[in-house]
Amino acid sequence: MPETAAARRPRGVVAVAGEALVDIVPAPAAGYWEFAPGGSPANVAVGLSRLDVRARMLARLADDLLGRKLRDHLADNGVDLSHAVEAAEPSSLAIVELAADGQASYDFRISGTADWQWTAEELSGALDPEGDEPVVAVHSGSLALTTAPGHEALRELLASAVDTATVSYDPNIRPLLMGTPEDVLPGVHELLGLADVVKVSEEDLEWLQPGREPGDVVGEWLELGPAVVVVTLGANGVLAGTASGLHSVLPGKEIEVVDTVGAGDNFSAALLAGLHRRGLLGAAARDDLYRMDRETLDGVLSEAVTAAAITCSRHGANPPTRAELDAAG
Repeated sequence: MPETAAARRPRGVVAVAGEALVDIVPAPAAGYWEFAPGGSPANVAVGLSRLDVRARMLARLADDLLGRKLRDHLADNGVDLSHAVEAAEPSSLAIVELAADGQASYDFRISGTADWQWTAEELSGALDPEGDEPVVAVHSGSLALTTAPGHEALRELLASAVDTATVSYDPNIRPLLMGTPEDVLPGVHELLGLADVVKVSEEDLEWLQPGREPGDVVGEWLELGPAVVVVTLGANGVLAGTASGLHSVLPGKEIEVVDTVGAGDNFSAALLAGLHRRGLLGAAARDDLYRMDRETLDGVLSEAVTAAAITCSRHGANPPTRAELDAAG
């Protein structure tokens, strides 16, 4: 009898906190633009759910046409919205430009929009168990952790999660909105002190610390506290280091790139899903996470590289299912 998704799903909830916004993206070879669900944290939540991980989205979703579409997209992908806020403010927009090689760049319309207005009261109880299933990890990053006024409430949420859950962080730099590297880097370092799992892109590192080799930055960041720091290198694959002294470099997958929208987010989703499937999420598993062996590290990295490659091979932030990832592995 085939294994069901419910049977494959590991126990425990992964909560994802941050923006769920609308991408305005060029339609393939059509000469016009189309609206698509996006936002780095929302993409991670969808990616987790498609990989059979119980995902809870902590988002402020507008009660407008676009916000209702975002809510439907998340719910249709099995994401738990029981702690999402119905916001009075309008939905945020990201305008996506695609280069000839499929690389995405972004412009934004976010002034006064829903995603950034978090209060501590709205996040109260956000990490409560779902029935008998605890929240074993909390992931956040991108604009939600740097955009006032709500960023402080989300940072406090991550700090409160440390005693009970794995904390995952992706800086996901957006230079148009985050200020200068000198403004942003101290906040990144602060969050590295809370995080167990860190994923960052080579482009983000080049903006944050120009001229530095990624491997050198990984070593410095590990000294601030994470168990594992992973740098995605685009077509060149990934490099990673662990607190236990492991260093790993894996090549990328040869694919025909359609676009890179959501690739990094789906890398994060697959990384967390791989750790979860191996029993390495949750405060009780923290010692094991910090002592992970090379086989485990390379296994989760390989799955994450494959998930990102699948995403790049099709239009938009369209993450693979667990069956698609297993078939491509």
